[in-house]
Amino acid sequence: MINMNGGSAKRPPLGDHSADHRLLLLAGMAVVVGSVSAMGAWLLLRLIALATNFFWFGRLSSAESTIADTGLGLGIIAIPIIGSLIVGLMARFGSDKIRGHGIPEAIEAILYGESRLSLKVAILKPVSSAISIGSGGPFGAEGPIIMTGGAVGSLFAQCFHLSATERKTLLVAGAAAGMTGIFGTPLAAILLAIEVLLFEWKPRSFVPVVVAVLVSWSWRPALIGAGPLLSLQAAMPSGYWPLLAAAGIGTVVGLEAALLSTSLYKIEDLFHRLPIHWMWWPALGAIVVGLGGYMDPRVLGAGYANIQSMLADTMTIKMVVTLLAIKAIVWIVALGSGTSGGVLAPLLILGGAVGCLAGHALPGDPGFWTMIGMAAMMSGAMRAPLTGALFAGELTGLFEALPLTLAAAAAAYAVSVLVMRRSILTEKIARRGRHVLQEYTVDPLDFTQAAQIMTAGPATLSGDLSVAGALSFFTEEAVHRSYPVVDGENRLLGLVSRSDALRWRNGDVTLEATLAETLSDRSQPVAYPDTPSSFIADLIIETGVGRIPVVDPQTRKVVGIVSRQDLLKVRSVNRVSETMRSRMIGQR
Repeated sequence: MINMNGGSAKRPPLGDHSADHRLLLLAGMAVVVGSVSAMGAWLLLRLIALATNFFWFGRLSSAESTIADTGLGLGIIAIPIIGSLIVGLMARFGSDKIRGHGIPEAIEAILYGESRLSLKVAILKPVSSAISIGSGGPFGAEGPIIMTGGAVGSLFAQCFHLSATERKTLLVAGAAAGMTGIFGTPLAAILLAIEVLLFEWKPRSFVPVVVAVLVSWSWRPALIGAGPLLSLQAAMPSGYWPLLAAAGIGTVVGLEAALLSTSLYKIEDLFHRLPIHWMWWPALGAIVVGLGGYMDPRVLGAGYANIQSMLADTMTIKMVVTLLAIKAIVWIVALGSGTSGGVLAPLLILGGAVGCLAGHALPGDPGFWTMIGMAAMMSGAMRAPLTGALFAGELTGLFEALPLTLAAAAAAYAVSVLVMRRSILTEKIARRGRHVLQEYTVDPLDFTQAAQIMTAGPATLSGDLSVAGALSFFTEEAVHRSYPVVDGENRLLGLVSRSDALRWRNGDVTLEATLAETLSDRSQPVAYPDTPSSFIADLIIETGVGRIPVVDPQTRKVVGIVSRQDLLKVRSVNRVSETMRSRMIGQR
């Protein structure tokens, strides 16, 4: 878009997408990221199992075990405290970035940290999460693996000459691949990347994420196992009423998500008021976890067995109510204390419990409505409705229920965005002084062209005008800061500005010389009638020229000019189109 006098101008490429050959490079790199992230998921699960066996059964084994099978009595209170003390020490003397559930930290690294995560985080996050979950912390493995997979992608990207945006693509690819490795839900992982992490919808990022996710999914049978993580053997109810019932459950769960998020950050505020260092907060929160575990050991750990029990309808109503109440309390207190662990598994339990309770009053299997509650909770709490709807189907293998999971997810999403300004993920970022907008819109500058916003037939100066005449013009008559200079046929020669006049006044040029002669060795940025306004905005930033001439590409005649003010008008028009309301039919 820089037109050198005497040369030919290169017109900006126009197309539906901005992809280039580097997409293939990133896709190739995503193969490595997906493979390592899948192995990271396997390692995290083994570390959790190892920590669980060590803390609760006193053995060194990575075999699966259930905390509820322990018979420690009052000793059940002490183990979460011990594990939390270790996590607090790791955060204090290792890296404080391991605190929390991982997804907000990944978002913050993407938006404000040039997608750079450290090797220390990649190592400490899974280890601390394994200790936290293994010692009874009421968390899941998905947040830690998203952070760990993201760190894998980021570290690998930092080994090469890549832009911050390309690093972001590989960071998100690693995060999505890690989630796929844990849950075996490739489609939901891709949607989570789009709805929560990428902050864009472009081939450059979409294709590498898909590659990493599919590579991880291919590794999963050998590393973790094939098939859905959970099973559901429930018949799907028929008729129109299940859609209404699903939307109703979604509405209730949306309110539940809002209550959980509000309660979580109120508890976090209470911890911040404590007169002791934050290193000790997880241990204090673990006291509540231990007491909750003493009342009901099922609330300890990730709790995937609890979800399976509700899906299989093997829990009584009293058991579900007890699990819902105690799990909510211990999870909110533990997470508010700043320990390490994920939010998705607890949210699935809490949303599934509401669905299960509703299922006892609705026709059909309560296990089916448990799945509906899970979809609604993921949507309402994380503001990811498509992810929530599809995740529930992939997690259980019941894809024919997608219309109902979508109804529940949409209802929960609607309630969540109406009653909460921020999600449970972005609230933490906002408390650090950052604002995150999760709405994807097309930049109006990208689909507005120069011909639509330019000032047509702008005032120009003749190339035959002397420098002295130009000085007089800028002193007495000029309205704008710069003017196009044209020849006798209105073809662009260059642009002259007030700053040029000030420099010439100091004797830099001969006053008798013409503007054509003075500007003959100067390059001039130009636009064309079909140039996107976004290219012009970039051109203004790159060159510092505040007014860009618009020329006919064949004749080089000046047909208009675009200023900074013209670009701002584009945003104004777009804002009016969103806020001004009128009735079209019936109006004269």
